[in-house]
Amino acid sequence: MSLGLSNVPMTRKEYNQCVESYADGVYRFILKQIRDVEKARDIVQESFAKVWQKVEEVNSEKAKAYLYTTAYRTMIDQIRKDERIQRLEPHHHSFSSVKNAYSDLKEVLDEALEKLPSVQKSVLLLRDYEGYSYDEIGQITGLGEAQVKVYIFRARMSLRNYISCLDTVMDEH
Repeated sequence: MSLGLSNVPMTRKEYNQCVESYADGVYRFILKQIRDVEKARDIVQESFAKVWQKVEEVNSEKAKAYLYTTAYRTMIDQIRKDERIQRLEPHHHSFSSVKNAYSDLKEVLDEALEKLPSVQKSVLLLRDYEGYSYDEIGQITGLGEAQVKVYIFRARMSLRNYISCLDTVMDEH
């Protein structure tokens, strides 16, 4: 499984083109995952810095896949780091139930996405929001193509079940 490393180095011009072409898409992908504007910007910036550090080894034709892979892994590292910090900090939980009447499907989908396990959310966003093939998603996430398909199927089923439960609740009120 090649991540875009090769003997044909990416030029500065190709790197700049990569930044221009893919920065917005990578940012949207990461932001959709973690829903924190500042952290998403930091992850994207760190990802491009990592690509720049490997610019001599990155094949410009595979720069997009390499960049998304790098961003995905950087995001996972950040999530793990944040979880470790949270476990170390004393914190208090306040539980409250919030009832919202949803009229906007986007809000419903965003909330449903938040309820998905991280890997399901990642593969679904790469497929449905960013348009990657199953093979490309496998390369980015390090999963096999069959695993990618299973996770996407499960994510879509969870979204469908979540939305249909909302329909039932809203019909009752």
